[in-house]
Amino acid sequence: MTSSVFDLYRRHLGEGLGRVAAMLDTPLEVGATGALVHTADGRHLVNCAGYGVFFVGAGHPTVLDAVRDQLEQQALSTRVLLNEPAARAAEALASVTPEGLVKVHFSNSGAEAVETAIKIARANGRHRLVSMHSGYHGKTVGALSLTARSLYQDPFRPLLPEVTHVSFGDLDELAAVVDRDVCVVVEPVQSEGGVIIPESGYLKAVEALCRERGGLLVLDEVMTGLGRLGTWWGADRDGVRPDVLLVGKALSGGLVPVAATVTTEEAFAPFDKDPYLHTSTFSANPLAMAAVRATVEVINGERLVDRAATLGARLFAAITDRLWPIGHLVADVRGAGLLIGVEFRSGLHAAEFLMDLLDNDVLVNHSMNAHPVLRLTPPATMTPQEEARLVAGFERASVALAARFPASESEPSA
Repeated sequence: MTSSVFDLYRRHLGEGLGRVAAMLDTPLEVGATGALVHTADGRHLVNCAGYGVFFVGAGHPTVLDAVRDQLEQQALSTRVLLNEPAARAAEALASVTPEGLVKVHFSNSGAEAVETAIKIARANGRHRLVSMHSGYHGKTVGALSLTARSLYQDPFRPLLPEVTHVSFGDLDELAAVVDRDVCVVVEPVQSEGGVIIPESGYLKAVEALCRERGGLLVLDEVMTGLGRLGTWWGADRDGVRPDVLLVGKALSGGLVPVAATVTTEEAFAPFDKDPYLHTSTFSANPLAMAAVRATVEVINGERLVDRAATLGARLFAAITDRLWPIGHLVADVRGAGLLIGVEFRSGLHAAEFLMDLLDNDVLVNHSMNAHPVLRLTPPATMTPQEEARLVAGFERASVALAARFPASESEPSA
C-alpha cells in the first residue's frame, strides 16, 4: 500500500514529495491520538512535529466532541445570516489575548491571517512594511513578501513593494526605518528561523519605537501563541500589547484549519466601517469555530500554559543531557516552553539525526529558514510514558549518529 501512495503522490501531488519519501522509505501515517502518530506498518511515533498544531494533542476528547456536535448541526453557514458559533469563538479568543485586543477576523491559515494584517495596515495608512531577516510569515504573495528568504521569494518576484527587512534583535536598524507610515511585523521567537530567542526587553523596545513614531505593530504569534512558549503569548514575556496579534497552528485543536487576526478597536475601525472590505467564504465557519472555542476551553481548564512551562523545562534538560554522544556535532540547544531547537554544526548532521530519530519512533521538524536546526513542538498533554519514550529516542538516536560521525573524524561543512 505504501508504494502505491508514493506513486500517487508523484503523479498528482508532486514528483519531489513522492520521490523523496520513497527514497527515504518514510512510513505512512494513518492516525493520531494524543502525542502519538500511528503508521500503516503498526508503529506509534512520539509526535514533536506537526509545525506546532498539536499543542493539546491529536483528537482531544473535548475538542473532538465539540466538532462532532457542530458537524451534525451545521458545518458551514450561508454567510448571509449571523452564526452563533463565530460569536462565541471570538469571545473565547478575545478573553485570553492581551488587554485591548478585542476585534477578531477568522481565516483558514496563518498566511491568510498575515494577509489580513497587511490589509489592516494599509487601510490604516501604513503602506510600508518592515519584517525581520530569517523571519517566516507564510508563502502567499503578501506573506511571502515579509518572509525574508530568497529561496522562497525569487521564483515569484515581483512581490509587494515597499517592504524592508532588518536584523532580528537590532533596534538601531529598526529605528532607521520606522515612522508613522510603517507597519512592523515581528515574531516573539523566530521559529522557522531556528528557534531564535531575542534578548529580554527587545519586544518592549520595538513596541515603544512604534508608539513613539506612530507605526503599527503586528506580532506574528501563529507558532508561539496559545501557550507554546509557557506563557499565553510571546507578547506576555515582555508585557507587550501589539495593535494586531496573529494566531494559528494550535488554535485548531489539531482538528480543522483555522487562524485569526485579533486587533484593537482602533486598528479594526476600517473593517468596522465596511465589513465587506475583506471577506472569505470559509471564514468563521461553524465547524472551525466549535474547535476554537473548545481549544481555548481545554488550554484554560487543563492549565496547559503552566504545563508547557514545566514540561518544556524538563524536556529541555533531558534532551540536552541525551545529546552528549554527539556534543561535537551540536552547536547549541535553545528553547522556550515547548518550542525547542537543536542546532547542528551542519545541515547534513541535522538531516541524519532527523532520520535517526524517526528510526527510534520520534518525529521532529527541520527549520525552513535554518536547515541545521531541528525543531520540537510536542503537545502539552504528553503523558509521562510518552515523555520517557521521547527522551529514550533521543538517547538512542544520539548513539547511532555518533557511531557514524565520531569525534575523531572531520566534519562536513553546512
